Amino acid sequence: MPKIIGLTGGIGSGKTSVAKLLEEKGFPVYYSDDEAKNIVNKDLALKGKIIELLGKEAYVDGIYNRKYVAEKVFNNSELLEQLNHLIHPAVRIDFESWVTSQNSEFVFKETALLFELKLNQQCYKSLLITADDNLRIKRTMDRDGKTYREVEAVMQKQMPEKEKCKLADYIIYNNSDFESLKVATEAFIDELK
Repeated sequence: MPKIIGLTGGIGSGKTSVAKLLEEKGFPVYYSDDEAKNIVNKDLALKGKIIELLGKEAYVDGIYNRKYVAEKVFNNSELLEQLNHLIHPAVRIDFESWVTSQNSEFVFKETALLFELKLNQQCYKSLLITADDNLRIKRTMDRDGKTYREVEAVMQKQMPEKEKCKLADYIIYNNSDFESLKVATEAFIDELK
């Protein structure tokens, strides 16, 4: 069985950039958020439970209505928790199946909620990508066209970076340019071997 490395980072940290660099180096990467988006559309039992929880508006023409769901759960932590209790087990099963099909010493599980959901406990090691808050906010505003307040609201719902740093086995600080991130990622790979 491959050793699982949990790859995480807050919004705008550069986690996805590191995931792509790891893939370029031949490491399999499981993108939890992307897979969750697929699973909510293809798992019929899950679809039924989501509709039961959030109403038929949770799907439009059979497709998960992300905007509606996000608005419904963003300021309702109890509803969000209930939704997560439906989606996360389905993602976990999909991930476990994916791992068994990989032929690599290490595989990476890319997920924003590695520490929040204590998924790091199921990993061999964890890698945190982090950056200064103002830089993360600027990157996210540039990338997603969101306002400062919108990005800040998302960040406030995430575990503080200081807490994540205490929990991570490896940390890459992404406060510079892409070339520096590349060098730091290669240094991490060398340390892993």
